[in-house]
Amino acid sequence: MRLLLILTAFAVVILNGSGIGAQVEDLSPGGRAESRNPNIIVILADDLGYGDLSCYNAESKISTPNIDALAASGVRFTDAHSGWASCIPSRYALLTGRFGVRMQGGPSLIPSEQMTVASLLREQGYVTAMVGKWHLGFDKPPQEFDYEGLFSDGPVDRGFDSFFGMHASLDIQPYFYMRDRRAIEAPSGRIEARTSVGGDEDWNNIQGEFWREGDIAPDFVHAEVTPRFFEESVRVIADHGIQEAESPLFLYVALPSPHTPWLPTEEFRGRSGAGMYGDFVMQVDDGVGRILSALNESGMRENTVVMFSSDNGPVWYDKDAARFGHRSNGRLRGMKFSSHEGGHRMPFIVRWPRSVPAGGVVEQTIVFSDVMATFAEMSGAATLLDDVEHDGTSFLPYLHDPSLAPGERPAIVHDRWTIRDGDWKLIAPRQRRGRREESRGELYNLRDDIGEENNLFESRPDIVERLGRKLAEIVN
Repeated sequence: MRLLLILTAFAVVILNGSGIGAQVEDLSPGGRAESRNPNIIVILADDLGYGDLSCYNAESKISTPNIDALAASGVRFTDAHSGWASCIPSRYALLTGRFGVRMQGGPSLIPSEQMTVASLLREQGYVTAMVGKWHLGFDKPPQEFDYEGLFSDGPVDRGFDSFFGMHASLDIQPYFYMRDRRAIEAPSGRIEARTSVGGDEDWNNIQGEFWREGDIAPDFVHAEVTPRFFEESVRVIADHGIQEAESPLFLYVALPSPHTPWLPTEEFRGRSGAGMYGDFVMQVDDGVGRILSALNESGMRENTVVMFSSDNGPVWYDKDAARFGHRSNGRLRGMKFSSHEGGHRMPFIVRWPRSVPAGGVVEQTIVFSDVMATFAEMSGAATLLDDVEHDGTSFLPYLHDPSLAPGERPAIVHDRWTIRDGDWKLIAPRQRRGRREESRGELYNLRDDIGEENNLFESRPDIVERLGRKLAEIVN
């Protein structure tokens, strides 16, 4: 019974990252001095699989030349993890440096006193901008939104100087754009639900051109949202370059794609070998290419950190893999919402021409909660985290030298039931939703079994006990 209580516990662990800032002096192609701290651009895809990108899966049926080029000119992590296997807690972990299980109730999911990556960098003199999907709440729930008033406790109250985007996913109403604290146009119409069930590609009810019925603003067209977010991101970069700003730029591009609805524009339809989903991933890749081109044109490329990842795994079933011959998660087991690797092991690419060697592959285990500690060290702000609760460890040394052997790191909590410590991963038994029986406990050695096919829960009680105790200690 004692062991069962240990295994069904959930928690987080507080880790500390420290170090010194990476200070560089560079002269851009345009001849002006770059700021000593690097510009930072984080591009977060939505529901993209580990095996979707060509640079992670040579057998992918989706061509991603721009992201592949980003990886070739930077470093590619093979054991990187999001903050959860679903959107909201994963984004919370990325911005706060805390495990997703720390997230409290809303409507605003980041407390006003919580430091974020944006507020940390702003203290270091950065201009901070966000474009895209927020999905971390405001001062009121959506049913109480005041479209004529101000939206509080959103991005511009959590460290960002500017925001253009939407409140949640592209399939969640109400559908409208926001700039800073205001709605650009209030939802004044109504749109019917959309589905691809029974269509040519035979998707299920949460795939394809899926969105929910709801209120919609006159200027909001679902298929135009992803292109517009790329346009806004390019504009932020261009404006920053034109101003020849002394302050470095931090831009967080939180894409709503390739999450549903899958809406590739005409240019990309039919171009992949993975249906409309693959076509939409190709459109995302093209948008990433536009951002990279904007950096080149602005003269910011050499001293800009570009980080690309995804918030969780895709909605891609075995039937889809069989139909298209495309494994969205490569060799990994599971998908979005899963505690298995396919739910949270993500593509993770970093390019920084001034300081990161090209073509590196990093095997060190990292997690979204590490991003804040890494940016703090990179910008010389590590001491700002001394009195801040966070769960991250800087991975900056692996950017400077990708050949470093993987080192020990504190345990990672992936969700309420899952802990990773070294090569070992425990998924604790838990009661299934709406049922009385408990799920079977699972234990895997990921170095030997990345596909999680050999459950060692019964044969290695010593490891189960140790990880179970650690999970319980983290709870306490």
